[in-house]
Amino acid sequence: MRILSAALSLALLAPAPAAAQSATRATPGYIRVRFDTSAGPIIVALDAKRTPATTKNFLAYVDDGRFDDTVFYRSARRKSDPKLGFVQGGIRTDARRILPPFPHERTDRTGVRHVDGAISMARRPEANSAGGNFVLLVGAMTSMDAKGDFDGYAAFGRVVGGMATVKKILAVPTGGGLDAMKGQMILDPVRILRARRLDGTPRPTGLPKVWLINIKR
Repeated sequence: MRILSAALSLALLAPAPAAAQSATRATPGYIRVRFDTSAGPIIVALDAKRTPATTKNFLAYVDDGRFDDTVFYRSARRKSDPKLGFVQGGIRTDARRILPPFPHERTDRTGVRHVDGAISMARRPEANSAGGNFVLLVGAMTSMDAKGDFDGYAAFGRVVGGMATVKKILAVPTGGGLDAMKGQMILDPVRILRARRLDGTPRPTGLPKVWLINIKR
């Protein structure tokens, strides 16, 4: 009994895993962003040191409020295991919110891989086409990493808080969609109420927020 009590005491005194710590405080080289969604909060830590261009672009969307009042609109579940896959959210095709393109950062150069909980940029087939849409992974997805002539997708951090929310979004009813997205569109999109950085000073672009302009007809 004394041995068990001693073991429990040591467990309580032991430091929490790095991922758990970074949900509540800053970790050097990372910048945290909190999403408040209609399904619950999500906190991601962006690897500013190894993926500077992708992180800078993402934070510009955050600091400008371009993710506010957008949605998670896609849930891509694996057929072999529906509990694994990814959810996709962001500005969709809203041209009023989009920012200029930026250089693609390949995973085989950054070392930031598509592991469980990774955040990565969605993009079109052409180079440097990522913008204001992103995915959150449930389970590793090495097929998204760059290899040879395949540029892959730009992973640039991971979820450090609210993974239960991500899994909840992954499980919502889906349908519709075309081609690669067939059957994956969330029927009742999960709202992104707002996104805010938790570390550092916001640096808005200063560009006009045309999506906030009410057009009277």
